Amino acid sequence: MRGKILSAVGAASGIALLASGAAIAGGYVEPVVAPEPVVVEQPTPVGDWAGAYVGAALGYAFGGDDSVGFRALDANGDVIGRANDVGSVDLKGANLGAHVGYRWQRDNWVFGPELAIEGGAIEEDGNTPAFGLDDLNTEAKVNYLVGLRMKTGYAINPSTLVYGTFGVAHGDFDYTVKSGGDSETESFSDTGVTAGLGVERKLNERLSMFGEWEYRHFENTDVTFDEAGLQTSASPAHHNLKIGVNYRF
Repeated sequence: MRGKILSAVGAASGIALLASGAAIAGGYVEPVVAPEPVVVEQPTPVGDWAGAYVGAALGYAFGGDDSVGFRALDANGDVIGRANDVGSVDLKGANLGAHVGYRWQRDNWVFGPELAIEGGAIEEDGNTPAFGLDDLNTEAKVNYLVGLRMKTGYAINPSTLVYGTFGVAHGDFDYTVKSGGDSETESFSDTGVTAGLGVERKLNERLSMFGEWEYRHFENTDVTFDEAGLQTSASPAHHNLKIGVNYRF
């Protein structure tokens, strides 16, 4: 009986020893955990606006504020009478322009100079009776404008640029007085300031379209009509809306 018990205990001990050896031989296997993918944020593309470009635009001028007043002059050019606020000649009309410029880009910011020339049918006349001349008319006309301005914009997405402008413009103007079938025209030039806002949209990597508003302000310039013996102060300020295209090299 005692021999059977010892024999059973020995068998159990042998089984336990074999199991222990098998566990030690295989070692501990750590469960495999798949690593989470690393997400790298890509920078938002801003598009390429840098480089030289040329363009053309079709515009319409409006909203001038040129109030007319006269000074009557004697043969020596001395003032002998005044007629203030007798009417207005508010410039308006279609115009065509061409321009060339260069842009630099820093991240989303785009900036650079632009040189432009513009001409067309910007003119207006109005009845300006003075000194007993009820049929006295005054006509104003823009012969051409040359402008140099800085454009600064922000690319809100790769294809769209919003921008502002500020610069100077030199203009050549004609002013005419008419009465009783007679007329007299005097030309003058003046330099003023310009400011505007615009939006430009890419059509492809080279070609883009834009829409723009610009205000031009010229200081008062004395214009003397020697034959008529009259003098007025011209201030041909006006707004201009335009649409156009740019081609980038």
